Formats: sequence, structure tokens, C-alpha cells
Amino acid sequence: MATITHSIPVVDLAAFTSGDAKSKAAFVQALGKAYEEVGFVAVKNHGIPDALIADLYKYVQQFFALPSDTKYQYEIPELAGQRGYTSFGKEHAKGFDAPDLKEFFQFGQEVEDDDPVKDEYPPNVVVKEVPEFTPTFHKAYRAFEKSGKYLLQAIAIFLGLDEHYFDTQVHNGNSILRAIHYPPITQEPKSAIRAEQHEDINLITLLVGASADGLQILDKQNNWVPVTSLPEQIVVNVGDMLQRLTNNRLKSTTHRVVNPPREMWHTSRYSIPFFLHPKSGMPLNCLESCITDTHPQEYAPITAGEYLDERLREIGLKK
Repeated sequence: MATITHSIPVVDLAAFTSGDAKSKAAFVQALGKAYEEVGFVAVKNHGIPDALIADLYKYVQQFFALPSDTKYQYEIPELAGQRGYTSFGKEHAKGFDAPDLKEFFQFGQEVEDDDPVKDEYPPNVVVKEVPEFTPTFHKAYRAFEKSGKYLLQAIAIFLGLDEHYFDTQVHNGNSILRAIHYPPITQEPKSAIRAEQHEDINLITLLVGASADGLQILDKQNNWVPVTSLPEQIVVNVGDMLQRLTNNRLKSTTHRVVNPPREMWHTSRYSIPFFLHPKSGMPLNCLESCITDTHPQEYAPITAGEYLDERLREIGLKK
């Protein structure tokens, strides 16, 4: 099995933000090529402070350590998992019936200007037992948004679009910061998979180092390749919305989370992905520049909101 250096290209976001035109152009090409060929990159100098990441993991672990009855108070079924807590075994991958072996907490957009999209978003669920949990999530959410916006600007340039093509669509977008806990395995599991193979729904996903190994991606040769991001890197992958928008030019990579070796069954795994979504009204119609005689249009027109709704039903979060 290959290691991260073989399977995932590493890019340096500072090359894009430094102001040097040559470095910026090189970053755009490296990122675009990686997303055409692999669908995942590791990003260094990503702009999310180490201290903030450490705080995020600390408070997430404190939350998941709370008694189940306490956590259940933060589960609001009518929000389809989009805010607050989702208990163990509620979500499954598209096309699979077996639930994933995880519980999670989701934090969403807080509109701070007079954008009317504010009416679309439910308020975030405030955790009383861990006072620093909610403010830390808010800070992290904004940091992820900023890094994600730069990456989307580079993607826009690579696609021949205006650099700021995505800016207004992701400003106050429906992005989600999700904290996941895969509890210790206490009995012989029915499957070797903690989270079954899937692709992400959104434009791009920014994943800040998981607390344990287990993430694998499916490469072009149909091999499962383990991914371990280094402490100073985040892993960023293409989601289905971006694949759809680019008519499959940029690849949404299939990935999964596998169980640890038996001697590590007693351990928890924590993971914190940021799913970068646009506003619900963004059209995901295939870009004309990505439709050619050799690559005819693959997808019917749909908005981001309609597509998200469809996918939430497929994975069992929405009835």
C-alpha cells in the first residue's frame, strides 16, 4: 500500500496567497492537476491556527465524553442532522443499508450581515456543559471558510473562470463543520468498515487531522490507499457538487474509514471535516467550458439546495 506522499499531492497555500504571480500560477496548476487525477490534496500553510485545531479537538472530546442522556438533549430530529447532535448509527452511505459506526455533531452558518439567506438556516445548538465548545466551533468555522474560499479561487482560475466566481456563492453558504466520534469497538464488528465507501455531497471538504488512522481513498487502479495527513497539513477533497459543476472534469474521490487493528479496538477515533457548501440557490448546471464532443453533458440542471435535499434522503438523515 502506498503512503500519503505517493497517493496525495502536497500543495502550499502560501504560494497562492503570497502575491507572487508565478507562485500563484504554479499552485493553480498543481491543485487543478491533482483534482483531475486524484481528487484529494494535502495542503500546508492552510491558515487554520494549530492552537485553534488543538482547542477544537479538546472540546469535541469533552462533548462526546458526556453521558448519552445529556447528548440526546442536543439531538433535534426535524433538523435532519444539519445542526446539533446525531446519535450513533443514524447515517449510512448512499447505496448501503448498514449504518456507519459513528455519532456526530454539526455546526452551521451564522449570517452576520443582512443577507436574506439567514432565514433559511436554523440556529446553532449551544452546548451548555462545555462552555468553550460553541465559540471554538464558530472561530474554526470562519477559519475553514477563509481557507476554502482561497482554494475555490484557485479552482476557478484553473477552470478558466473569473477568480472570484465562487466568492458570492459561498459567502453565507450552507457549509457544515462536523465533529465525528467513532467509539471504541467492544464486540466483533459485522463489518471491517467504520464509515462505508462514499463521496462527499458538497463543493470541497477540508479535513483537519483525524486522531487516528483509518481513512482510505480509492485510486484509479481500484486500490484502497491509506491517507494520513501530517500534523501541519489538512486534506482537501473534491465533492460531488464540484464534480457535477465541472461535468466530471474534477473528480469526487470515493473514500471510507476502516476499523483499526484489533489491538487498537479500545480506542476512539475523532475526525473534524468542514463541508464547504454554496448557498442553496447556486445552479450546479455543468459549466459550458467542461462540455465538449468527447465529454458531453452528464448531468441535468439542479440547484445546490435541491441536490443536497436529494442526497440527505439517500443517506437516511432526511425522511
